[in-house]
Formats: sequence, structure tokens, C-alpha cells
Amino acid sequence: MSGRKFTWRHVVRKILSLVFSRLVVTGILLLVQFVWLFVLFFRLSEYAAWVNGVGLALSVLMCLALIRQDSTVPEFKISWLILFTVMPVQGGLLYLLWGDKRPAIRLRHRLERAEAQLVPLRTADPAAQELLEHRDPRAAQTARYVRDFAPGPVFDGTAVRYYPSGEAMFADMLPALQSAQKSIYVESFIIGMGEMWGQIHEILRRKAAQGLDVRVCYDDAGCLSLLPHNYDETLRAEGIRAFSFNRCVPLLNLVMNNRDHRKIMVIDGRIAFTGGVNLADEYINKLVRFGYWKDSGVRLEGPAARSFANIFLAFWKAHYPKEPLDLEAALPPVDPLPTDCLVQPFADSPVDRESVAKNVYLELINQAQKRLYICTPYLILDNDLITALRLAAKRGVEVKIFTPGIPDKPTIYLMTRSYFPALLRAGVHIYTYTPGFLHAKTWLCDDRVAAVGTVNLDYRSLYLHFECSALLYGGKVLEDILADMQSIEKESAPVALEDCRTGFLGTLHSAVLRLVAPLC
Repeated sequence: MSGRKFTWRHVVRKILSLVFSRLVVTGILLLVQFVWLFVLFFRLSEYAAWVNGVGLALSVLMCLALIRQDSTVPEFKISWLILFTVMPVQGGLLYLLWGDKRPAIRLRHRLERAEAQLVPLRTADPAAQELLEHRDPRAAQTARYVRDFAPGPVFDGTAVRYYPSGEAMFADMLPALQSAQKSIYVESFIIGMGEMWGQIHEILRRKAAQGLDVRVCYDDAGCLSLLPHNYDETLRAEGIRAFSFNRCVPLLNLVMNNRDHRKIMVIDGRIAFTGGVNLADEYINKLVRFGYWKDSGVRLEGPAARSFANIFLAFWKAHYPKEPLDLEAALPPVDPLPTDCLVQPFADSPVDRESVAKNVYLELINQAQKRLYICTPYLILDNDLITALRLAAKRGVEVKIFTPGIPDKPTIYLMTRSYFPALLRAGVHIYTYTPGFLHAKTWLCDDRVAAVGTVNLDYRSLYLHFECSALLYGGKVLEDILADMQSIEKESAPVALEDCRTGFLGTLHSAVLRLVAPLC
């Protein structure tokens, strides 16, 4: 009897904790704001004609402002212009809430000031750039663009290890963290309570108690349902310096769309990890949600690791601009190691004036001559990317795109599949990873250039999120990436045009999904 009573009490507690969780409360408050906004518009329009006039004038002004912006992606403009047409009175206010980037200007200025302070330690390796220009002149052009506009120089002397799964990467993270002597920097979109974070957290707590500089940054929205409220305060009480980025306040505004999607771990400025792996159990298959979770990542040991430390510290400095930072101590010199690979870490920001990640992907597509392999969990393309991919296939490049077989978000999965017919007709080969969810963001171009990082092929990653990646030029590590791609292909099902919805209703449905994709 007592066992049954305990079970019911446990169930009730679980239900109450879910009902009153931050995720549910935030969702309800956002829904209330939506309802209030539209009721306000429609009720007022019944009694005051001037409300319609003011709303219409605001929509016209916002429409003109949108058209005037040269930097705005055409797909964004089209989606908003259609919304202005459908909702001429409400459209202007909606654009002010979600479509105007001006609220992010303050964040951009803080980041620019922080990066300017770190410029002296963004030590380039001119010899590495010259070596790349000798080995691969076309790839060197891409490297020069990233160096000048990310900015992120290319490095020699950095050993690279590729991981074909989250569990393989996690196995190397633990001893690397244990070896830390001076500092540990951790940045992640998602941190979830469980075995993975539990083991990492214990090491961080112990290292902080020993006096090391231990810092943790996580995205508040990414951890909304996974971490206790104000978890950063808990970490600070343990001696771990921490903050949650862009606190998820239930208000309708665009800034909440700018999320920190990066995954960075740097030990002593000499070892760095990045890739698709967040710090939660599903990423190492200790928790099964969508079949087998297939991910990827890299470990850098050598001077290039300092670039990821630099990216982390710039982000930190933007959040704490008045906090003193001993740059020489935080980013000490790192001795080069024997290697056959040149490495170029870079970061992308949604609040600057350059779409670095998208342009890097376009560069890889446009320079491909023989084959281009792409792993991406989401395939939501703008006109530039879809045109480049189709043209690459038409000019004879073997383009293979690997996507999940089991979706994590059904609507996004349908959007992804809506792009299949146009690509297939151009000769692009598309595969779905049948064992589960493919979360890797790995590119391989002609077996000579690879990219491994956090950047998905969708609007959120390319335009709204803070992202990072590592470009790898040559070396044996590319053979490991190719072997992983070939392994994925063996476990994937090829998609044929007959598998897609190509009838009138199917194509109409796909067109509607692609129309709203930039707003999702």
C-alpha cells in the first residue's frame, strides 16, 4: 500500500514539475502575448478607424525599410512582404517585434569591442597561409576570406583527430579535462543533467577547487527544459565562473532568436574540441530518443586551439566588458606539433555584417571538382545554396547529401524533404540515415578540404545563431572523414524522385513550407 502511495506521489510531483517548468510557463506567456496582440488589433479596429490607419502606415514604413536593406536575404524579404500583404495592419508591428535587427545592435557593439581587445593575441601563422597557397591555391583563397572576415587565421603545427560519434569524442574529453593545469573553457548550446554532464561537471568542480580558471557558458533557451532555473548561480557557488547566454525572457522580440549554438571546449589553450556534440546523454547514446544518434567532432592540439580559446574569451568579454582579463595568462603560447594538416578555426555571428558560415559553404560547393559529401540534420536552403548545389551536380561533381532517417522535429523534417525534388532532378544524390538521427555537420570537398563544426544547413544556423567550425586542409584526417562518410552511406537509404511528393498537392505543400521556412 505504501509502495503504491509513493508511486502516485512521485507521479504527481513529476506532473507538477512539468506544468510549472520554465519551458511550459514561458510557452504559456508567449501564447498569451500572441492572443492579446491579435485580439487587441481586431477589437480596436472595430471601434477606431484611425487604428487601422496607423497600423497600415507602420506596415508601409516597415515594408520600405525592408526593401531598402541590401544585406537582407531575398527569401526573408519575400516572406515578410507576403505577410504585409496578408496582414497589412498588423504586419508592421510584427516586423518590429521579430524582423528588425536593430535590437541586436547593442550586442554587436559589445562583441566588436571585445574582439578588438583580443586582436593582439589573434596570432596569425603567415607560413601556414603560404604553405596552403603552394599546396592548394583555390583552398587558399577560401582561407584568405576566413582570415580577413571571420577573422580566423590558418595554422600549421596542430594535430587533428576526427570523431565519428559523440561517445568516441566524450571518451577523449575526460582525460583531456583531467590533464588541465591552468584553464578550462566550456561553451555549449545544450547542457543536460545526466551521465555525460555529471562526469564533466565533477572534473570542472574539482579543477576549480584547485584554483584553475574554469568557465562555462551555455545557451539559456537550449537548456530551458534541461537545467534548473539560475543554474549558472549554482556553478558560480562551486567556484566555476558561468553565465547563461541571452536569458529566455517570455517577450516577443527578435533578439530571443539569436542563440549561442556553438560547442567549444578548450583546455589550457592547447587542446580544443568542437563539433555537433552537446553535453547531454542523447549525444553519446546513453539516452535513446530517435534511434542511434550519429554525430561528429574534432580535437585540435596545438596553436589552432588558441583560436577557439580566443572565440570563447571574446564572447565572455562581451558579456562581462568591465571584467579585467589577463590575455597573456589566458592565451599562453602553444608549441607546434608534427602534423600533415593545416587547420583554420572560425566563428560566425548573427549580429555582424557578414554571413561567414554560409559563404564558407558556398566556397566549398563552388570549388568542388570531383565530389562533395555533406552531412546535415536539417536541409533548409536559400536560393544561393540550392543554385550552387544544383550547378555543382550539373557540371559533373558527385554531390551526396546525408540527412536523418528518423526526425527529431517532424515539421522541420517535412521542410527538409521539400527541397529534395529540385536537388534530385539536378543530379544531387540524397540519402537518409536509417539507424536514427544524423546530427553531424561535416563537409568533405574533393578529399582535400573538410569542415567539421556546429553549422547546420538551415536559416537559423546560417543567419540567426552564433556558430563555429574548423576547416581542415589536407592530411590523413581527411581519410578518416571519408571513411566515416562511406560508412554513413552504407547505413543509409538513397532517396529517389518517386519517394518525394511531386504531384500538384505535393508540390504546393512543399512550396508553402519553403515560403515560411525563413520565418521559422
